[in-house]
Amino acid sequence: MRSVLLVGIGPTAPSALQSLAEHCQVVGVVRRVDAHAGAADPVIAEAQRLGVPVFADTKIAALRDLIQRLRPECVVISSFDRILPPDLIDSCRFVNVHYAPLPRYRGRATVNWAVIAGEPYTAITIHVIDHGLDTGNILFQRQVPIGRDDTVGDLYTRLNQLQRQHLGETVTRFLDGDVGVKQGAEPPTYGCTRLPADGEIDWSAPTERVAALIRGLDKPYPGAFTYLNTRRVVVWRARAVDSPPDYQGRVPGRVVNVSRAEQYVDVLTGDGVLRIFEVEVEPGAPVAASAVIGSVKETLGLRPAELLSRIEALEREIAWLREQALISGEKHAHI
Repeated sequence: MRSVLLVGIGPTAPSALQSLAEHCQVVGVVRRVDAHAGAADPVIAEAQRLGVPVFADTKIAALRDLIQRLRPECVVISSFDRILPPDLIDSCRFVNVHYAPLPRYRGRATVNWAVIAGEPYTAITIHVIDHGLDTGNILFQRQVPIGRDDTVGDLYTRLNQLQRQHLGETVTRFLDGDVGVKQGAEPPTYGCTRLPADGEIDWSAPTERVAALIRGLDKPYPGAFTYLNTRRVVVWRARAVDSPPDYQGRVPGRVVNVSRAEQYVDVLTGDGVLRIFEVEVEPGAPVAASAVIGSVKETLGLRPAELLSRIEALEREIAWLREQALISGEKHAHI
């Protein structure tokens, strides 16, 4: 069997290890070890079952030393947050699993961006790593449709299943001489890095765009969020209302309906109504939206007038505390 080293730090690594172990000799797995997860980590649990050593140091220098020591025929990357330097790429054969229809969506957060941008499909692409950013020859590619209600978690499940079915045999075929095919001639696009702060909901945006942001940041990601009276609220489940009433004097973020019976809340967007089913007030657990948002007088999102009111209240409180401190100091001075 051909020897491979797997580098996988994200949610794609479990199915990658399973697929590779069926077709190759996996000489090691590079993955950060979470002290809290321990053996509950599916990759670590599977590696222990297979007798495959796990290496927790994910730095480039550590990977370079590991390749020199283990001498794998190929390094397979399925979720890694570092760009490999040219000298490392030249030292061994590398294959990457990229969840996007290359040459579109090179770079980061590809599945998130595909959902957020309203794309009709994403893809799994297994490709050779060269000196460019996700530019190498394609060994395998398969599209996955994105439905209106699909979350990023739903898509990862389908993409991981495809990886489970095809990664091991694709890597074996590559090591047996398959060089793949060049990427298409269409202009490439790139996914930017996403930060948790990028998940704030803009209620003036179109309804479908808001709904897509929520679906694109669903678990295992931190979630799209808004504010209720300066409390941070994560919106976990929501859907655009079809053919909503025509609201005049539209105020994006304004609550227009609270259903106690069905526990949802309707909120105005830039062009329609979003129905929110499940939210989480941080820190806390997901609950029905109507348990947190209870009035049509509420408006979601940070509003300048509300922030100024809060700042003024804090300034008054600070002034009062200073006054009390001065009075207390004067009393002690006379004792």
